[in-house]
This record gives sequence, C-alpha cells and structure tokens, in this order.
Amino acid sequence: MSSSDHLLLILHIGFAIFTLGPLTAATMSAPRYIRKGDVPVLRFLTRTTRIYWLGTLGVFLFGLFLAKGHFAQVWLTASMTLFVVAFVLLIIVERDMRKAADLLDVAAAGAAAPEPAEGEGAPAASTASATAVKTGEDVAQVQRGRIAAISGVVALLWIVILVLMVWH
Repeated sequence: MSSSDHLLLILHIGFAIFTLGPLTAATMSAPRYIRKGDVPVLRFLTRTTRIYWLGTLGVFLFGLFLAKGHFAQVWLTASMTLFVVAFVLLIIVERDMRKAADLLDVAAAGAAAPEPAEGEGAPAASTASATAVKTGEDVAQVQRGRIAAISGVVALLWIVILVLMVWH
C-alpha cells in the first residue's frame, strides 16, 4: 500500500468517525425533542443532520478512491449499496425532522392564541384552541415514529458496513 493509499485510508476512517457518529446521535435524539415539543433544539438537530449528512459524502468518495475500480468484490459492492440506501433514508429523516419542527411551531402558535373575550362569540374557537393544547403531545407523532424507526435502520446499516470493512 502506497503512502497516498495510506492517506486516503486515514481520511476515509476520519470522515467516518467524525461524520457518522454525530449524524447518528443527532437523528436518534430527535424523537425525544419532538415529544418534548422543543422546537429550537429540533431545528438545531435538523441543521446538524443536514451538515453531517452532506459530510458523509466524504466517506463515500474516499472509499471510492481507495477501491481503485475494483468494484467486482462482493463486500465492496454491498458496502456501497448499503451506503447509498442509508444516504437516501437520511434524506427522509431530515425531511421529517423539518416537517415535525413546522408542525410543532403551528401547534405552539395555536396554543398561544389569545382566548376570545366573552360575548365576542365563537365558542368553537375556544374549543379548537383547547383541543390544540390538549393534543399537543400528539403533534408530529407520525414523524417522530418514522424518524425513530429509520434512524435505527440507518444505524444498523452503518454497523453492517463496518463489519463488511473489518471482515475484508
């Protein structure tokens, strides 16, 4: 292995450590903050996911450079395929995180709306705001579940890729 190959290997492993770890931590902690309704933290986690998700391209590119066109090896093809699958799943996770933050913002705005004064009518409006406050925990429940499930699958994909790399 030449010195340039050693440098590529160091960069590949460095990118993997410093992007995949924080990315996995950010995506797996998002459901907790959706459940708490903490929109600023959720927006931070969404931005963190987007940055590290794009950074994972470095892992893939340095891996491609290390492969030097020997894509006929099963472990290499499987690793690259799993990486692409994980990358696409992270697109879905990041989208759901943004949507959950938007839904929580709308729910918070609805819960903070002032109650109509007595005699100004619209008992339905007060009922709607009471319902919004009452079901505040149910906001973005679909996104929370999907983020949790897909994040777990992505973490398992990273582990399978790691096992394939070490096994080789």
